Amino acid sequence: MGSKIRGDTFRWMTTAHSTCRALLSNMQLGGNARYINTQGGSKRNPNDKATDEDSRQPKGYLESVRDIMRMPATTADPRIPARRVTASECARIFTKQPRNVTMLVREFISDSLYNPAYGYFSKQALIFSPKRGFDFSKFRDSADFLKTIGVQYQEMESELDDVRNIPRQLWHTPTEILKPWYGYSIAQHIVRQFKADSAGKQKGQPLVIYEMGGGNGTLMINILDYIRDNEPGIYSSMEYNLIEISTKLAKQQLRQQARKSQIPHTNVNIINKSIFDWSKRVDMPCFFVAMEVIDNFAHDIVRYGFETGEPYQAFVRVYDDGEFEELYEPVSDPLITDYLRARAELSGPSYNTPALPSALYRKLRSMVPFSPNLTRAEFVPTQAFEFCRVLGKYFPRHRLVLSDFYELPDTVPNAVDAPVVQTRFGGAMVPCETYLVQPGWFDIFFPTNFELLKQVYDHVCQSGSAPGSSPAHSRVCTQREFAKENADLGMTRTRSGENPMLDFYENTKFLIS
Repeated sequence: MGSKIRGDTFRWMTTAHSTCRALLSNMQLGGNARYINTQGGSKRNPNDKATDEDSRQPKGYLESVRDIMRMPATTADPRIPARRVTASECARIFTKQPRNVTMLVREFISDSLYNPAYGYFSKQALIFSPKRGFDFSKFRDSADFLKTIGVQYQEMESELDDVRNIPRQLWHTPTEILKPWYGYSIAQHIVRQFKADSAGKQKGQPLVIYEMGGGNGTLMINILDYIRDNEPGIYSSMEYNLIEISTKLAKQQLRQQARKSQIPHTNVNIINKSIFDWSKRVDMPCFFVAMEVIDNFAHDIVRYGFETGEPYQAFVRVYDDGEFEELYEPVSDPLITDYLRARAELSGPSYNTPALPSALYRKLRSMVPFSPNLTRAEFVPTQAFEFCRVLGKYFPRHRLVLSDFYELPDTVPNAVDAPVVQTRFGGAMVPCETYLVQPGWFDIFFPTNFELLKQVYDHVCQSGSAPGSSPAHSRVCTQREFAKENADLGMTRTRSGENPMLDFYENTKFLIS
């Protein structure tokens, strides 16, 4: 199982809240996980605030000995051999989560979310999509608009639970609740940049767009509609490619593209595969769109030795009784190694992880009896790093349009860049205090450090760029800044003057190259 720090396994343990024990009982979930019962919100609602003081993540937290308890994690025999597996291997072989295996944390999270047989996105996730766009001039203010959204949202949730008798999760995106105007703003940015590029070295090239993780296909339709109606000359030769890992969503996107109510778009390719399995080089200039996708990119966990600062990678042991255990070993995984190396090589402001205190502090801390020998956990975005490498290698002449969350409430406590882990039970969202939960029932999504991502993206794409190509340059902006540059704000303004396009989703940013 690899090297264990100080010969013992560290295991998080706590007493579950009675409501969450009921949740475990009703949903028949395995694994010893910690839960809290707060009034958390939907994954896609930026206005949710953590109201429980105990759920707020303390600043400058450092683990003390009472927070790490050496105790048996399972009644199963730990001497039973366990082999290391990956998420892709589980997807090919298993129809339910395997036992007596170990997985790196990113593989465990990826398997929990994307496994075609038991993953969250194949079982639970549905995207809230109003039947038609809203006339914002009919709403008194943003609160009136939210009330209407809330009624429709509740009706759809009730229908799902009544029909399927299981607590399926429903989440919403700006693409859906602000349609078509949000999609039009993305299209406006792409068209403006395409025209600027066409006036220079890329003159005569057709517009080519790749979108990753297109959900219901709404953004694709909105972008194509806008370009067809406003830029017919560009539309006549353009190509739209949608890369979708979910077979179910890929079929939904095909239905959207071939809709009968309007003229179908015939310049669309739906590609049902993971971006991490991409192997075809695209040498022509293109735009790569990723809207609220990388929050579900799996992360690894790294902790650092207090005495040496040496990084240790976490892996999850799944026992034959279904219990989970988090273990540590010296970093050996090539992707984690490459990410930590690339982060250390970044030009510009150097990045110092908040998980690792100064050398002096660590030396003094090590002198305290019974002090922990590892720092608190840091979730490192290894899949986002791999995504940057895919862009640099296979899309060397791309322009990126990426948006996602930069902060979230109710994250897993006492860790750097930790995710939100939540499920829905009894009509309420229940956030959890661990990612070690039964696969398929829980959404696991991460905030993004956009300033760090920008540096990593520029570094990776410039390092992997072809000779003679332009060096990577990108910028970060807020949702409000992007909307002011590209959106038709008059179409989303309420009678009071409030504007959901500007005021909603304030916890999101854009990375644009």
